[in-house]
Amino acid sequence: MISGLIRLVIVILVLLLLGASAPGAQSARPEIRAYRLTESESIVVDGAPDEAAWQKAIPATNFLQRDPDNGTAATEKTEVRVVFDRDRIILGVICFDSEPDKLLGNQMQRDQPFSGDDRFMFSIDPFLDGRTGYFFEINPSGAMGDGLITSPTGGGGFGGDMQKSWDGIWVARVRRTSVGWTAEIEVPFKTVNFDPNTDTWGANFQRTVKRKNEESLWTGWLRDEGLTRMSNAGRIGGIEDISQGIGLDLKPYLLGAAGNAPGRNAPDTSGDIDVGLDAFYNVTPSLKANFTLNTDFAETEVDERRTNLTRFPLFFPEKREFFLDGSNFFEFPGGDESPFFSRRIGLNAGAPQPIFYGAKLVGQAGRQDIGFLQVSTSEDEFERGGTLVQLKGEDFTVARVKRRFGSQSSAGAIYTRRAPRDSLVDARHTAGADVTIATPDFIRESTLDSGAWFVHTSKPQFINEDRAAPPEGQSYSYGWHASVAKDPYRAEVSFKEVQPAYDPAIGFTPRRNFRNWSPELNWSPRFSGHRWFRGVQISGDLDVNLTLDNQVIDRNLQFTPMELEFHSGDTIELQFFRQTENLDEEFEISDGVFLPTGESYDWLRYQIVYEAAEQRMLSGRFEFSGGKFWSGDRRELNMELTLRPRPGIFLQLASEYNDVDLPEGSFTTRLYRFDARTQFNPWISLTNNVQFDSESGELGWQLRFRWIQKPGNDIFFIWTQNWLDTESGGRFSQLDRRGAAKIVRTFRF
Repeated sequence: MISGLIRLVIVILVLLLLGASAPGAQSARPEIRAYRLTESESIVVDGAPDEAAWQKAIPATNFLQRDPDNGTAATEKTEVRVVFDRDRIILGVICFDSEPDKLLGNQMQRDQPFSGDDRFMFSIDPFLDGRTGYFFEINPSGAMGDGLITSPTGGGGFGGDMQKSWDGIWVARVRRTSVGWTAEIEVPFKTVNFDPNTDTWGANFQRTVKRKNEESLWTGWLRDEGLTRMSNAGRIGGIEDISQGIGLDLKPYLLGAAGNAPGRNAPDTSGDIDVGLDAFYNVTPSLKANFTLNTDFAETEVDERRTNLTRFPLFFPEKREFFLDGSNFFEFPGGDESPFFSRRIGLNAGAPQPIFYGAKLVGQAGRQDIGFLQVSTSEDEFERGGTLVQLKGEDFTVARVKRRFGSQSSAGAIYTRRAPRDSLVDARHTAGADVTIATPDFIRESTLDSGAWFVHTSKPQFINEDRAAPPEGQSYSYGWHASVAKDPYRAEVSFKEVQPAYDPAIGFTPRRNFRNWSPELNWSPRFSGHRWFRGVQISGDLDVNLTLDNQVIDRNLQFTPMELEFHSGDTIELQFFRQTENLDEEFEISDGVFLPTGESYDWLRYQIVYEAAEQRMLSGRFEFSGGKFWSGDRRELNMELTLRPRPGIFLQLASEYNDVDLPEGSFTTRLYRFDARTQFNPWISLTNNVQFDSESGELGWQLRFRWIQKPGNDIFFIWTQNWLDTESGGRFSQLDRRGAAKIVRTFRF
């Protein structure tokens, strides 16, 4: 059955590609030349590109629409000029607007979503390799966002995949005018890595006019291209004789913290004052070293709580700055079974373990991408379930190298080591290799993204201090994937196998001892000239997990007959799910509710989703699903309501509710989340995050104040407090509370 389905996907894929009418050749690559400032010329970054030097730079203009009218001229004109000196590159942007009183700029906090605002975005490829780069965005209120472009595909409508967690040092200023809004954006060469042997960078620009839901680009306007697909970027020439200075950044911090935990057997208040240091050094303009001493993550935002009714652990993304910076150089395929997951370092059951030091080397050397990480954690202890748990200090090593070839292809290897100190547990090793074959010029100008990987892990005598032995069997995993896209079609198929003893010590492995097949088809036609509707998406995907002797463990068929997009930005989605589960072990789905081993289950569910356009003052998301579930029934209702009464104020209330009725037992789950963000200006923000879930019975509150005195210099104040619902009736007892103040300074040489 499975092999027949895979063959069907491949046949449909070929027919779609051969039968589709091409919307046009790859969009042309325009080019501008950056103007070099003379010693007598200067630019004051104040949001008004009115100095005489700006008129000497030829602007990038003639933007074309990506949406709604693909390939036609933008309805609002945009001009982008580029100047530079030895230390920085500066963009001068003029966003003309026929209705400047209707500009949208509600977001003012750095690195928060701008999807409900007008905005200007740009991407740069300082290596001119067409694969990776940097992403920057601003809105008319001066809010700033940035990210790393990590691969040429996988970024949805943007094109290349991005990591928005990167936090670079750069400056932007904006002004609103009678003809629209203007901006000046300064990026120091110390902030980005680049190839010193070329004077040309890849670049692209994109403008959002939100009231029209219009997206226009300088180049890469075809729907299967995009701003961050750097193989379609334009060119900025003339960038030469530039410098990163000594290339040394020193970033010390001072921290004061105090707290107690009466609900966790630590009622006495204790406090401490701590200092630490991050040092960054550009070994070459394209290779950066980072050293951290006595690392602290007090300012990190709390994880978003989620309800888990599956048999396997959920994935929570990394949020700590040290591990986020340069994380793209450690990426390895494999999906959930990746051999490297940085949250396995310095975190135990979500609680932080002190990091004594860390060292990192990331960047490019010739055609090689390089990532090296060494971290040492300190001994620690914490309470779990009333028991004091002792944590051994450990040493972690990660090495990743990848050689680029062709336009977007590569081959690489990874190695990890985890070694507890003073422990009977042996050091655990992981080694893997991968290859990626990708091109934007596949059959009939379609995009191909394919690859394969293999990972092997060692089997120590003991896997913990209790002398537990590793599972029997082989300890490797491997897989492959292939996807082809040509607007409005996309098809993908992937396979992976994970052996029973596979255990990457610094990886994320939710399940073992299975094979997985996952084909997917997607068709996204657009309507031409329709009064209300912009487009629709129809898709189907199958996810099948088999035993190693090819018996079905579980199967999930998902069909979306309609995801309808309105010109207003609203969407309505209808989905059907057909799930099959064969339990090979007992499953406790809720406290005291057990599904027995050996039973087979098959059920059908439906889901409807409505999402209101984010540019409205009041927007939200409504999601309802119902139908069978395991041996009984389940109703799920998720709601999200967002209020933006004025720029700088963001209020969001979200809830998740599950009502499950099974012969083995009935139960409900509830999760509530309230997020209140006050942004006094683009540099000062106050965030309150309150969460409660009925599974843990815990109510949590985090207050986070951030003052960016200038990029790289921050003051934080964080207050975290947790309570326990003792009677399931709204009476809470305090678990813990902690306050911390942190000052960070950056010195650049």
